[in-house]
Amino acid sequence: MLTLDKASIFSEGGGEERPLLSRISCSFSRGDFVAVIGPSGCGKSTLLKTIAGIASGREEGMVRWDGRDLAESDFLPSEFGYVPQFGIAPEELTVAECVDYSARLRMRGLSADARRGLVSELLARVGMGEFRDRRVKVLSGGQKRRLALSMELVSSPPLLLCDEVTSGLDPRSEEEIVRLLRCVATDGPRLVVSVTHSLRHLSLCDRVVVLYRGVLAYDGKPGHLAHYFRVADPELIYGRLEERDPADWEASWQKHSGSFADTTPDGEDRDRMPVDFTTDPELTVVPEEGLPVTIPGENPAGAGTPGFLSQVLTLLERRIRIFTRSSSQLWLQAGLVFGFPVLVAIFGWNGLPQIRNLGMGFDLNVIQQLTEARDFLIQASKVGSLVSGIVMFEVVLLALMGANNSGREIAAERGILEKEKLSGLSPGAYVASKVLFLGLLCAVQSLWMGLFVHLTCAFPGDFSSQLLFLFLVNAAMTSVCLAISSLSGTAEQASLASIYLVGFQLPLSGAVLALPGRIGEIAHPFIAAYWSWSGILESLRGDRYYDIAVMVIQTGLSSAPVCLWMLSLHIVAGIVLAWQGSTSTRIE
Repeated sequence: MLTLDKASIFSEGGGEERPLLSRISCSFSRGDFVAVIGPSGCGKSTLLKTIAGIASGREEGMVRWDGRDLAESDFLPSEFGYVPQFGIAPEELTVAECVDYSARLRMRGLSADARRGLVSELLARVGMGEFRDRRVKVLSGGQKRRLALSMELVSSPPLLLCDEVTSGLDPRSEEEIVRLLRCVATDGPRLVVSVTHSLRHLSLCDRVVVLYRGVLAYDGKPGHLAHYFRVADPELIYGRLEERDPADWEASWQKHSGSFADTTPDGEDRDRMPVDFTTDPELTVVPEEGLPVTIPGENPAGAGTPGFLSQVLTLLERRIRIFTRSSSQLWLQAGLVFGFPVLVAIFGWNGLPQIRNLGMGFDLNVIQQLTEARDFLIQASKVGSLVSGIVMFEVVLLALMGANNSGREIAAERGILEKEKLSGLSPGAYVASKVLFLGLLCAVQSLWMGLFVHLTCAFPGDFSSQLLFLFLVNAAMTSVCLAISSLSGTAEQASLASIYLVGFQLPLSGAVLALPGRIGEIAHPFIAAYWSWSGILESLRGDRYYDIAVMVIQTGLSSAPVCLWMLSLHIVAGIVLAWQGSTSTRIE
């Protein structure tokens, strides 16, 4: 049983607190199909989030599940499911893959055969069996809602919370979803609480909760609605609510609730009335022949959520599959990986120029010696600038690749992350899977950049050290932009901030123009490009090109070990911030 005892939520910040929910008291039993209705902004979704424990704001009152105070002992991941308004399954996966990955992330110990059977059973139960091999991106709105429902049912939660799952659907699809939810409630039996704007199918519900500006205006049988609100049709209830203050409706329900609590108008017990879901062939959700009818009543694994490593490997496999199926991503990465090194190598396509020695022979007169010295300085300036420029060009382009790698990585799938966290996903496992995937991407990008430029330009110095610093700047920028992505509200914000960060790399590195002393000391610790550029130039130490480059650059170089540690610090800081951003709840 789910019980709310004077549950209240107050908005946080912005000066004076405002109640989002005020003293909500009601109880629901397993097997109930409950509709939560009310005008926009009345607190319907807030009520659902309060039950789930993810509402933003100061809380008062109590929420109990089976007699347990959820403020002291929260839901286990397998105890409830949360179906959001919009489909949040990865677009490039198939329907069956989405349900399979959901099972792998939520239930420990399921064999491949058991998962296949569970996936087939659930998809058949929600009428999606024939679409199992279709990708999510081609599904209709109603099909995506059914898929989301099947993904929530993999662990057979006794409580299912649905937030506007019929919003935006055509009348036929809406009725199919409502009938399906009613069936799901009786199959468990499980408690299904559904937030909805629609009043068309309330007769299929066991209970109806009416909220108005954060207060409870009604909690009873659907058959009593018109009588209680004194309207000829339930569709007129919202207009009726506007005629009185919220406090009046709250007081009215507290006064009259006892008269509407137990029976339907005809005196029958609506809670146990049989419902036939197959009488209308146009609105039937019938399982495929030969498959079980009921959804499993308990977790087949019986051993809780999978461990950290299992979640990491599952998420990594899913991310690689999504990546390889996205033609736009593959073409973009191919363009970056193979195109950017060509841009760099153009400036030294025939190799670096040979440095002519300064003769300064005694057989030359003063004019000849000065002319030779002038020519040497001009040549050295060009060659030194070329060496420094090629290195910085490599570094900046790899920084740009890093921003592209992760600028949208978390922000673009925030809804999926938040949903899976409710189901037991470890934020640490999520970030670890991103680190492994992005690390592989960085390795490929950096290896080809370094190898192509080294061979094409005959670039001198220690190649292994240069390759290490190229990888580190790519990884550092990828990590920092991953953190930006996890802390941003939208993917667009994260992408824009990441591009701005790359834009600061060249001017603040000091590779072109030296920064004033104090400003350089303040800026350089935060500029990954400086440490990579400096580290690669240090790898030339002992070669004539190093001496020539040092002659023309105006910014002091740091030693290779210092550069190594600073870039490593950038990587670690980015990963830690990405983890912190992933642990915070960001459900709109």
